[in-house]
Amino acid sequence: MATHIINGLYAELTVDQQGEGRPVLLLHGGGGPPSMGALPSALAEDFEVIAPVHPGFAGTPRPDWYDGIDDIALSYLQLLEHRDLRDVLIIGSSIGGWIASEMAVREHGRITGTVLLNAVGINVEGIELADFFALTPQELIAHAFHDPAAAPNPTQLPQAARDIQAANAATLAVYAREPYMHDPKLRRRLALVPTPVAAIWGESDQIAPESYGRAYAASFANGRFEPIPQAGHLPHLEQLGQVLEAIHRFAHETTRSANT
Repeated sequence: MATHIINGLYAELTVDQQGEGRPVLLLHGGGGPPSMGALPSALAEDFEVIAPVHPGFAGTPRPDWYDGIDDIALSYLQLLEHRDLRDVLIIGSSIGGWIASEMAVREHGRITGTVLLNAVGINVEGIELADFFALTPQELIAHAFHDPAAAPNPTQLPQAARDIQAANAATLAVYAREPYMHDPKLRRRLALVPTPVAAIWGESDQIAPESYGRAYAASFANGRFEPIPQAGHLPHLEQLGQVLEAIHRFAHETTRSANT
């Protein structure tokens, strides 16, 4: 895995890269890069995986004025242009899916497919997202995992890891606390996205429930919903094989070379 520091017009980016093939922009959720588990290395067997760290997460710098999900989306669009990447598949988990959606609204040339893994980012009337900031670490695991017993025990993490988690949560609050975990305008804009979108969703998620995921997928002009049984908010951690199968199937259907 190679790590690059890119000084862009928007902000300095830390980007991990591995593998070869069709470019995949892999966007982590609020737990930071570790929340992606084995997904990056598994995807790198078939794709060029480009995994940026959202500014402010994992100890990376974040300018004071850089405080919106749209700032991150614009930075990553600049990254695609800087590297002249084409036929890009974006995969985003939780707030990474929100970033991916904001990117898909704005870019219709380089991006040819978007995968949302239990994404947040839109407002769905009648459905409330769980308040991440009000949950204890134990409650968060109970909400996020199908089988909480299989999740890491937050009380047994080293102090350094807990400090990073606390810093990540503080950064997440800057980006997404108000309005809580959504852009009020985003849902109306999703219909403008012409490229295919797959909402791959852990059915047991109590943070962004299945009904929210189905509404998210239906908001796109070309969206589809794929439930993952026995998985929660991070389906790639609990059912990596099923998630990989769904991603590979979608990638084959959406690659520009297969459609020309």
